[in-house]
Amino acid sequence: MSLKEINNRIREAEITYARKLGSAKLIAVSKVQPNNRIEAVLEQGHRIFGENRIQEAQSKWPDFKEQFEGIELHIIGPLQTNKTRAAMELADCIHTLDRTKLATTMARIAQELGKCPELFVQVNTGDEPQKSGVSPKETQAFVKECLDMDLPIKGLMCIPPVNEEASLHFALLKNIAEDCGLSDLSMGMSSDFEKAISFGATHVRVGSAIFGDRVKSPGQ
Repeated sequence: MSLKEINNRIREAEITYARKLGSAKLIAVSKVQPNNRIEAVLEQGHRIFGENRIQEAQSKWPDFKEQFEGIELHIIGPLQTNKTRAAMELADCIHTLDRTKLATTMARIAQELGKCPELFVQVNTGDEPQKSGVSPKETQAFVKECLDMDLPIKGLMCIPPVNEEASLHFALLKNIAEDCGLSDLSMGMSSDFEKAISFGATHVRVGSAIFGDRVKSPGQ
């Protein structure tokens, strides 16, 4: 599926669900993709990209940012505390704020840098023990804690359990965000982004449908 087709489907979903045109941003997930594929998408005019790993992002995005204006880089994978500074220096938005230790570290580094990326709190809507994220019942208190640290919390993010109906989790995330006074929702991937848009998604994540199948890193 081409970038144009994905964008057309997003626009159609916005119209279908009475959303403002352009209110759902497409994050092109470029993790484990070779630079030539990323460059081809950049040449088509797309500027919003998502990476999972800081080390991989550092290896390619500084150069791309020099070549192409207006790139918006989102970190969408789990963030280790010791990688916080690197992430905050490179990224425009981080979608995986999920614990007090990370929030405290971000607040300190933001003071040192004089800037902070926009932040999404990751919510573990299925309360899955193997998955990162704040429990739904603890999210409102955690968001308040982060705001009290002057962190720029933009919205909430979730990745629904694989074997459960995604719409239930999209609806839950939307309700929690409303309780928190937040408007942005990072949810929906290749298989369900239109459904996510129907529940108010402002950021959807699509990878292989744009770039092709991922290229495995050495050793995988």
